[in-house]
Amino acid sequence: MANLSFSEGRFPTLFKQATVIPLIKGHSLDKSVPSNYRPISNLNFISKILERLFLSRFQSHILKSPNFNTYQSAYRPHCSTETALQLLLDRIYSAADDGKPTLLISLDLSAAFDTIDHSVLLKRLSCSFGVAGNVLSWIQSYLTGRTQSVRIGSHSSPSNPCSVGVPQGSVLGPLLFSLYTSPISTIANSHQVSQQQYADDTQLYVALLPANYSQDISALESCLNSLRIWFCENGMALNPTKSVAILFGTPKRLKSFSGLKSCNVAGTDIQLSDKVKILGATLDSSLTMEPHTKALSSSCFYHIRSFKQIRSSLDDGMAVSVASALVSSRLDQVNSILYGAASKHINRLQRVQNALARVVTYQRPYTSPLSSTALLQNLHWLPIEWRVHFKLATLAYKALHTGQPPYLSELLQHYEPTRTLRSSSSSQLSVPRHNLEFGSRAFRISAPKIWNLLPASIRNSPSIPTFRRHLKTHYFQSAYANP
Repeated sequence: MANLSFSEGRFPTLFKQATVIPLIKGHSLDKSVPSNYRPISNLNFISKILERLFLSRFQSHILKSPNFNTYQSAYRPHCSTETALQLLLDRIYSAADDGKPTLLISLDLSAAFDTIDHSVLLKRLSCSFGVAGNVLSWIQSYLTGRTQSVRIGSHSSPSNPCSVGVPQGSVLGPLLFSLYTSPISTIANSHQVSQQQYADDTQLYVALLPANYSQDISALESCLNSLRIWFCENGMALNPTKSVAILFGTPKRLKSFSGLKSCNVAGTDIQLSDKVKILGATLDSSLTMEPHTKALSSSCFYHIRSFKQIRSSLDDGMAVSVASALVSSRLDQVNSILYGAASKHINRLQRVQNALARVVTYQRPYTSPLSSTALLQNLHWLPIEWRVHFKLATLAYKALHTGQPPYLSELLQHYEPTRTLRSSSSSQLSVPRHNLEFGSRAFRISAPKIWNLLPASIRNSPSIPTFRRHLKTHYFQSAYANP
C-alpha cells in the first residue's frame, strides 16, 4: 500500500479524517478558556506508519538543503532542547566575556501549526527545496481534502474541512512547519540578529555594545518589524503582548544598563523581565539558575510525595524504575546548563535526589543508619554534579564523532600543540581563553575542560553506548572514592 501510494503520488483519502481531542496546556490554567487547550489530532495508526515511511526517505533531502534553518533544533536527529539551550547560553556567556550583555526576545506565535497556508507551503517546497514530481503531488494530496471533528468525552462535533494548517500529532506536520518557517533565519541574518528555533518557539537576540547600544537595539526592532510583516504575508500571527524580553549579563554589567527598561516588539513596548522560560529551563537575567533549580525542586518534591504513597505496592526493581521515570528524568532534563552554577543551587537538587533515594530504599529521614551518600552508592546513582559532567561529556562525544548538531560541533576544536608532543595524539580539545569566570560556563570552554580530564581510553571509545558505559563507571568511582 505504501509503495502504491508513493508511486501514484496520492495519500489515501480514508486516512484524512482526524479526531481532535483538546488537551489542557497546564494544570494551573482555566479549563473554561478554549485558548488554554492544544488541538491534538488523533490520527489513524496506519496513517502514521505511512507518514513515517515517507519521512524516512524525505527528511535527509530537506536537512541537506542550504535553505533549511541550521538553528532549527526540533524534529532533527541529534538535536534537542538541551543542544539548543547550550548554543544560546554559549553565545550569551561568550558575549558577556567580551563585556557585552545580550538582549533576547522570545516570540509568541498564535496557533502556529493551525495557520499554515497550503499553497505557500507547496510553493516553498518547490522553489526553495527542489521538491517536484510524485513527491510534491503526494504532499499536496496529504495536505488537501482533510476533515476533522472535535471530541470531548462522549460528545463529538460534525466533521469540518481543514483548508489550512498541519495536524498537531501527525508525523509529517512538524517537519512541514519547519520548512514553512525556514525564511525566519534569512530575515534575521539580513538584520545581523542571531536567532534560533525549536518548532514554533523562536528567540531573537543581539549582543549590545556598552558604548553605543541604541544601534543594536534598532537592528533588533527592525528585524522584529520585518518578521511581523512576513508573518502577516504568510498567514501567521505574532502575539507581541505574550512575547518576553530579557537582558542577560553579569550583575555588574547589567547595572550599567539600568536605563534600558523596554523593547519595541512589532509596535508594542515590552517591559524587560527578570526571568524567562525557554525550552523547559527558567533563566534569570544573571544566569544564576536559582529560579530554575527552585522550580525544578518544587516539581520533583511534588512527585516524590505522590510516589511515596504507592511505594509499599511496588517491589524494589519497580520502585527504581518509577523513581527514574517520575523524578530522575526531570533532574536530568537540560541539566548540562547547570555547569558552573553556585554550589547552593546544585545542593538544592542534591537534596531532591537524596529524598528520592530514601523513599526508594524505605529509609526514614534523620533515623536512617545509612548516609545519603551510601544510599546513592547502593542504588548506583551518580550525584547531581557528576550527572551534569556526564551530560556535557556525552554532548561533546556526539559532537566530535557524529558532527551533530553542527552548531555545537563547530564550537569544539582539537588541540594542536606547536611542536610534536605525546599529547598530540591524545584526542584532547583546545580550551579557548576567557576573561571572566562567567564566560567559562560557555559550551566551547566547559565541554573541552571536562573532555580533557577523561582518560584517553574513554575518549577513544568506539561507540556512544560504550562511551557512556565507561564514563558512568569512571565517574561513579570518582564520586565515591572518598566516602
